This record gives sequence, C-alpha cells and structure tokens, in this order.
Amino acid sequence: MRKVQRAIVSVTDKTGVLEFARELVAMGVEIISTGGTAEVLKKGGVTVIPISAYTGFPEMLDGRVKTLHPKIHGGILGVRDNEAHAREMENYGILPIDMVVVNLYAFEETVRKGKGFEEAVENIDIGGPTMIRAAAKNFRHVACVVNPADYPAIVREMREKDGAVSPETRFNLAKKAFQLTARYDGAVSNWLGALADDREGPARKFPDTFTSQFRKIQDLRYGENPHQQAAFYGSIPPVPATLSTAVKHHGKELSYNNILDLSSALELVREFHEPACVIIKHNNPCGAAMSKLGLMKALDLALACDGKSAFGGIVGFNGTVGAELAEKLGDIFLEAIVAPSFDEGALGILKEKKNLRIIEVEKERHKPLAGVEMKMVSGGTLIQTSDAESASDLKTVTERGPTDEELADLIFAWTVCKHVKSNAIIIAKGGATLGIGAGQMSRIDSTRIAVIKAGDAGLALKGSVLASDAFFPFRDNVELAAQSGITAIIQPGGSIRDEDVIKAANERGMAMVFTGMRHFRH
Repeated sequence: MRKVQRAIVSVTDKTGVLEFARELVAMGVEIISTGGTAEVLKKGGVTVIPISAYTGFPEMLDGRVKTLHPKIHGGILGVRDNEAHAREMENYGILPIDMVVVNLYAFEETVRKGKGFEEAVENIDIGGPTMIRAAAKNFRHVACVVNPADYPAIVREMREKDGAVSPETRFNLAKKAFQLTARYDGAVSNWLGALADDREGPARKFPDTFTSQFRKIQDLRYGENPHQQAAFYGSIPPVPATLSTAVKHHGKELSYNNILDLSSALELVREFHEPACVIIKHNNPCGAAMSKLGLMKALDLALACDGKSAFGGIVGFNGTVGAELAEKLGDIFLEAIVAPSFDEGALGILKEKKNLRIIEVEKERHKPLAGVEMKMVSGGTLIQTSDAESASDLKTVTERGPTDEELADLIFAWTVCKHVKSNAIIIAKGGATLGIGAGQMSRIDSTRIAVIKAGDAGLALKGSVLASDAFFPFRDNVELAAQSGITAIIQPGGSIRDEDVIKAANERGMAMVFTGMRHFRH
C-alpha cells in the first residue's frame, strides 16, 4: 500500500481539523490548503502550502474559484499504476494527491435559518463536491475524508500501516463521500424546485422532483412477517426527540412492528399537556387517558378501556416513569415502554423483565425537517404535509351546546381520533377513552364496535361523548350513540345529510359540534 504523501485540506466544518492535520504532518504528509482552513492550520503551527502557491493561480471571484484547476484534479484523478497517466502528470508538473479532506458549505443550515436567496446561492458549494467526487471515484488510490468523526480512526490506521490507508477503508470512505454529495445536491434541488419561477411568489410545498436521504440505523430480524426482510433508517440530519435518536435501556432488539407501534405511541401521547398514558396495539390505541392525578392514574384509566387488548402492547407516557409506576407495569405483559425518562428505581424494576424493551425519547417534540410524511405505494411515493392541525374554531350546530365537562372530553376524544385508523370512532369521558372503533369499512360498524368494547370492559357510557374522524353519512350513528347514553358528539360536518344528522341529535337532546376538518388515517 502506498503511503499518504500529500493531502488537500479544505473544510467548512473545522471540528478536529487542526489536530488531524498535526497528526498527518507528524507522519510526513504534505498539506495543501485553502483560505480559512489554511489560516486555522497556520495559526495552529501546521505548515501548509497555499492552494494558490501550488496552482500558480490566486483564489479568485470572491472565492468561487480556488480548487478548480488541473493540478488539483489531475493530482486526485490520476491512476497511479497507469503509465500514460504518470507521464502526463509528470509532463505538466502535477503531483499526486493521496488524501482529500473536504466538507461542504453549510447550504442546508443557511436555508434552514431562512437566509435570503442570494446568500443561499453563495452557499451552494462547487469546488468541494467536485473534489469529493473525484477523490471518491479514484478510491483505489485516494482516501476521501468528508466526516470529522472519521479522523481518529484514520489516524490510528495510518499509524498501524506506516502512513497508508487500506483499500477497504478507502472504499468505505468513498461510499460516505457519494452519500454526502447525493444528499447535498438533493437539498439544493429540493430548495430550488420549491421556489416560485419568479422567486418572488409563494414557495411550492412540493418540488417537481423530491429527493430525500436516510441513514441505516440497524437491520431488523424481519419485517411485518418473518418471511420479509427489513431495516430501520433515520433522517439525515438526525431529528432529535424521535425514535431514530432514542436510548434503548433494556430488552430484545426492536422489531419492525415494535417501531411502528412506538411511533404511534409517541405521536399520540405528545398531544397532551397533562400527565398521559397511551396503549398501542397493532398501530391503533386500545386505551388512552390523561389525569391531573399523575401517570399512575392515567395508566389505570387507559387499561380500563381495553385491558384485554393491552396484553402484548406498547405503552407510552409523557412524563418520568417512577418506581411505583414501574411496579404496576411489571404486572402487565408488554412489548415495550416509551417515555421521556425513567428514574433509577424504575429501571431496576423494569429490567427484571428480560425481554421488555425500555425506550427513552426526549420529551421535546421536533418537527421533521422536511415537514412532510411519505408513504410508499406501487410504483411511487405519496407525500403530504403532516396532520398537525387541531380544530381551533368549533361550531355548535345543535340547539344545546356542550357543557364545560363535555367540551373538554370532546376535545380529548377528537385528539385521540386523529391517531386511530379510519373509520375511527372514539367514546370518552373524564379524559379517558371508554370505547374505540377502528379501521372499519362502515362508520356505523365502528360506532357499534366502540359501544360493544366499552360494554365488554364494564364501562358505563351515560354522559360520555363521541368523536368521529369524518362526517356521519346517516343519522344511524347518532341514534345508536344516544341509545348508549352518549350526550355529545364532535365531528367534521360536511355531509349532504348534515341537517338530518343534526335533527337526530336535537330530537335526543344531544350537543353536537363541527370541527370543519377531518382526520382520516389510512
């Protein structure tokens, strides 16, 4: 293996670059550098060759042209064991460059901070991606280093191998390099594609071409079923307070279905400001509750809704799990528990369950950077904005308006409804679900199931409320609700039979409010 004799170092992210350069120089590596990077290295006592001294051309056009020169790219791209390449390089005074240490202008950060168009354009890197792609293409001879996190490992390897970088390492560095340039170009493409043609009008939410990139977190044992293969990928850059950045304290490896259910639990439990608990089974809540009395009471109320279905479920909390709560959870067979924190006593108790997955995810919610959701379909991908809206302008449409208690329960039920597969019906009282009807082809069947489930759990529905994720096509849902003791309903409205549905509610002395929006979840 050839020793690294010469490196070009030009970085925007200067984390660790001075220490890395010092190590390279100590191993006899000659360093060529540009602009701000050269200044940092020189101030740190590292001898560098300015790029302009090597190429014979100054850095020009406000720094737009620094490394775009045959002596740079010839040195990177020359095939060392190709005699014709070697002769040409010698004829033109081109020296081999064995390592390229480059990362890119902070374009994504510039856009994320809402900087103006001209500043964003100036942060579209040209020389950096060009050098990176050249070095990665010629990985058989050149090490392309784009991530400061790789500096220590590269130094260790070079020390062990008399200043050389192994073929395997160069190949893996090339993979990372092309992944970086692909993401970078995708970010520029998405940004430009979303701008109005005159750059003055409102931005498009969805560009003509949408590019997204994810990093693999882990391979999974299998997918939804054992005969399917699967892996878990996280957003780039990582989104804090999500499953992709979670801490797993204990338990078996997460499965594909676990991750789906944990995500559903997080999204729902984070809707509530009071202490809350949700129990997820097969990607639907089978119980949800909030209580000013704390998480223990919220768990009791959530379990009361459908304790049978909670067996083998996922439980989510929006507060710290303590020892007393852990003791209660230890009596239930669960696949996983997710919460923003666990105290030491709770961890000690829960870890007695060998297979129980204990997952900690920061409490603070962060919106996905793209602000969109994607779902694969045959031959393509559906993209939509996240369903983050809540009904803020409720309209009472019946002769009787809801009481304060009913209104609080209506808002709670409507919140849960957003997280239940359509057709979704939620019956609730006292900040807790009593019955949940999910995923039925007919809305009346979902209503029947919610009533039956509540009855099976021994829960009285007198004075409870009902939420529907979409409008009622007929009055039969209202009639069944009234017969069951339900006194108030929240629904989007918008049916051609709204007047008949409202009439049915008025005939039974019920309150009904319209949200003006629906919450389908397919």
